[in-house]
Amino acid sequence: MKTVGYAAHSSDAEMVPYHFERRALRPGDVAIEILFSGLCHSDLHTVNGDWGPQPYPLVPGHEIVGRVIEVGTAVTRFSEGDRVGVGCMVDSCQECDQCHNHEEQYCRHGMTPTYGAPDRISGEITQGGYSKHIVVREEFVLRIPDALDMSRAAPILCAGITTFSPLRTWNVGKGSRVGVIGLGGLGHMAVKLAVAMGADVTVLSRSDRKADEAKELGAGGILVSSDKAAMAGATATFDLIIDTVPVEHDVTPYAPLLDIDGTLVIVGQVGPMKGFMTVPMIFGRRRVAGSLIGGIKETQEVLDFCAEHDIHPVCEVIRPDEVNRAFAVMSQGDIAHRFVMDMSSLSV
Repeated sequence: MKTVGYAAHSSDAEMVPYHFERRALRPGDVAIEILFSGLCHSDLHTVNGDWGPQPYPLVPGHEIVGRVIEVGTAVTRFSEGDRVGVGCMVDSCQECDQCHNHEEQYCRHGMTPTYGAPDRISGEITQGGYSKHIVVREEFVLRIPDALDMSRAAPILCAGITTFSPLRTWNVGKGSRVGVIGLGGLGHMAVKLAVAMGADVTVLSRSDRKADEAKELGAGGILVSSDKAAMAGATATFDLIIDTVPVEHDVTPYAPLLDIDGTLVIVGQVGPMKGFMTVPMIFGRRRVAGSLIGGIKETQEVLDFCAEHDIHPVCEVIRPDEVNRAFAVMSQGDIAHRFVMDMSSLSV
């Protein structure tokens, strides 16, 4: 299948139109026309080479929403015309304990990311959602509920599941005290989801600049992390803190905010982190953990949860030819919304 997208050809080059081919359908494959594709901060890190050398030319994108246009002969769950999505992975071994436990992201043999990795069968490099079409095995295709706006649903497939999974893992519910560090693409979804679960939510930020935005999302307010008195006054007041900051930073100031047995979960920064003081960990049985997206079953759960509670990411819809402008904005810091590309202007 011939298609077109936007690709990076080096770490210091802008994204440009790129014509390439998707694989012919295998029996278990689903072919999708992509209607909307979200821009994730990890896309920016990847194309910039921040996480190591990349197999350029590279088409990023793992927040994908579209319609089925063809299915393989063995596909049973999807039909032409279905509203579907694809998230951060497109394959795994399907045989190990983690895959059987619906946690394909932790596949013992390594899951296959949506872009920038060898296909498990052919070895060809996967290309992502900044494109007109994609072909994905049935097990990694998700249903987009009718109640979700297609133009705003794409970020749920990364920002949504990345924050939903730790909220579920640490049993957030009515009365849970949840802190969210950062109010960008991940952070604003963490706030919305935790509020819908019944939690009391506070945004932790270096300033109160986003106080109004936090309250509009349902948070009780902002705790200014640069205010030493306010931080001291908030000691032992959180059960769970979701850390969405996508760059290296020090978590030491946040540890004392956790109550006994509290957990700080890192979902933003991938890579080095500054060392932290162990005293608050030892004296409060507190912990620092990490979490990687979620499995396919859990990703479907967050889509259904968002549909049930009318939760949509805050999105700015742009054309594909605006991708470089969006990357420039993203590189300046965490913005309290997600960019989503309307792919309708792309033609093969």
